[in-house]
Amino acid sequence: MSAARERRTGLLAGAALTLLLVSGCADTGSAGTQPPAMTSSATADPVPSRTAPSPSAAPTPSASDTPSASATPSPSATPKTGEEAPPVSVRIPATGTDSPLLHLGLRADGGLEVPPGEPGSPAAWYNQSPVPGEPGPAILLGHVNATDGGPGVFAGLRELDLGDTIEVARHDGTTAVFAVQRGEQYSKDNFDTQAVYGDTAGAELRLITCDGYNLFTGQFEDNYVVYAQLLR
Repeated sequence: MSAARERRTGLLAGAALTLLLVSGCADTGSAGTQPPAMTSSATADPVPSRTAPSPSAAPTPSASDTPSASATPSPSATPKTGEEAPPVSVRIPATGTDSPLLHLGLRADGGLEVPPGEPGSPAAWYNQSPVPGEPGPAILLGHVNATDGGPGVFAGLRELDLGDTIEVARHDGTTAVFAVQRGEQYSKDNFDTQAVYGDTAGAELRLITCDGYNLFTGQFEDNYVVYAQLLR
């Protein structure tokens, strides 16, 4: 079994992954893919709605480990399927997002590691998911807010429209370019694990952040997920 296939199989290998992101939001009080952002249950609308709570209203997230990330290589060649070329950065032209990528896995308790929440915190690649550009759903996580109350790296996910591009640069100098298909909001009790983490025939991408901030509890109760497919 290839390393990529093992990673894809492992995405659904535990109940802890079912509420992976939502648990991360509750643990840190922030958004990211462990934390993302949205306000209603998932819909079939290919374009995310724009009713997310202001990042400034979010609670202060706590920091976690900060693995180093390589510098962003210049976008050029098309990624070669099957190569082990880990991602180093993500760029979303429509929202002005340009971030290095941490490589995060699972904690000892089976929960997903979360990126640090301080201002300027980068997004992260879940290293048990496929390398972006290889078959399967590659998972990128990012906070919706920062510790100073400002926006997080994935605060603009709700602004994305059908067809907007997401560029993921890889360590071998290649860049995988994805096109946004849709955005979905999932509540803690209705997170679609299969849709988000389930195996796919082609190369796909999931961007996850916290959403559904509850003013009364001070918690993000939902996740927002952007679905994208490999364009080139």
